Amino acid sequence: MPAANKRELKYAFWTEARMSKPHAPNIPSLDGIRAISVLIVVLSHSGFTAVPGGLGVTIFFFLSGYLITTLMLVEREQTGAIDIPKFYARRVLRLMPPLLITLVVAYSLTYAGWLPGGISLYGLAAQVTYFANYYAIFFDPGNTVPDGTGILWSLAVEEHFYIIYPLLISLLLGNSIRLRTIAALLGLGCLVILAWRMYLIYSPGFTPLRTYYASDTRIDSIIYGCILAVAVNPVKALHRGGAMSPRQWALFTLAGCVLLVTLLYRNETFREGIRYSLQGLALMPIFYFAIRFSDVQPFRFLNWPLVKRVGVYSYAIYLSHYVVIRLFVADFPWVAEKPYLMFPAALLISIAFAAVIDRFVDPYFRQLRRQLRPGAVLRSAVLAARGRP
Repeated sequence: MPAANKRELKYAFWTEARMSKPHAPNIPSLDGIRAISVLIVVLSHSGFTAVPGGLGVTIFFFLSGYLITTLMLVEREQTGAIDIPKFYARRVLRLMPPLLITLVVAYSLTYAGWLPGGISLYGLAAQVTYFANYYAIFFDPGNTVPDGTGILWSLAVEEHFYIIYPLLISLLLGNSIRLRTIAALLGLGCLVILAWRMYLIYSPGFTPLRTYYASDTRIDSIIYGCILAVAVNPVKALHRGGAMSPRQWALFTLAGCVLLVTLLYRNETFREGIRYSLQGLALMPIFYFAIRFSDVQPFRFLNWPLVKRVGVYSYAIYLSHYVVIRLFVADFPWVAEKPYLMFPAALLISIAFAAVIDRFVDPYFRQLRRQLRPGAVLRSAVLAARGRP
């Protein structure tokens, strides 16, 4: 790899001491952003219709692209290559256990008659194989799966993207393509997806479900996060300290205003077309400042222990919360009809579900993931040589 590319890939906070630890780098504010995202989704589904639940999903997409690209750049710097089979193995070990447990609970509740919806082999297969979004668009809108499991469309979007992306980024880095060039190529991909969305919008028989659920129309929300990671990754400036400058505050405010406009402007062509692109662009400076200035207001609360804990639980909360809500709608309508009761009930039950998974299920799979992380073999050898377990 050319020296210029190596310099680009060296981020200040990945010191030798930290790389010797058996876990991935901790990027400030990300768990807090996860917490905010999942709370937006739960609020929206609980009956607070003014809360833009779709924005929470878009933020999840952006965060995923940013985080995974950053970790891939770390791996490339640490080992000289990206181990794609191990990447896929870590994804399966991270995502599949909570997903399967959630599906077992949901299908059991439906079978018992407590949760509405249906049970079918095709529906279950679509959900387990991350085909839920296209299954809902082209085959069945939800009549053959338990109520509340329709949100699995978003997991399908992510996994479809990650079938291709690790291969692409590994190929580009392996051919010594500069990071700025990679960012430009990713930006071009976003423009192509935007053009495709606009084409579909003006096609006969268009329905918003097509552009909202489909991977081929939504993965640009993930790509914008990837662009931030390769172009102006805020972790490069983590230790520079200092407060935000007036220019930085102006940019942050502008990004917030753009995000607000995308939520308030209700034109359907705008919402299903350029809205996702504008949100992706607006989230870039918001994420940048939230990470770089994590100890500065208004970002400090994102790193409070309780907020971070909700962020750690966010995946299991997201998987389970809508099943809980639909269960209340069917069996306890007096709660479901009151959002101020529905929201805390759904959130607390989902947090309890996530805590059980984190305590009794994930530790085993977390250990397996550690063994598949970059440098795990080398770290084990070093620790053994030092006489440490």
